[in-house]
Amino acid sequence: MGRIKSKLVKRTSHTLLKEENNFAKDFEKNKELLKGLDTSKKIRNQIAGYIARIKKYQAMQKAKIKKII
Repeated sequence: MGRIKSKLVKRTSHTLLKEENNFAKDFEKNKELLKGLDTSKKIRNQIAGYIARIKKYQAMQKAKIKKII
């Protein structure tokens, strides 16, 4: 089982994904993009990891749709 993310991490991640589309499936790239965020290092890393997880899931869903079509 994975760790449970707080509402703050989820809400901030979804807001950032709606505003910007520069994020990737890579945690390190997302971490660099979030350096300007005014939060603690721990929260910033959690947000970067959660965004990476969302992007990977979206890529898997697109691949499944292409496979069906």
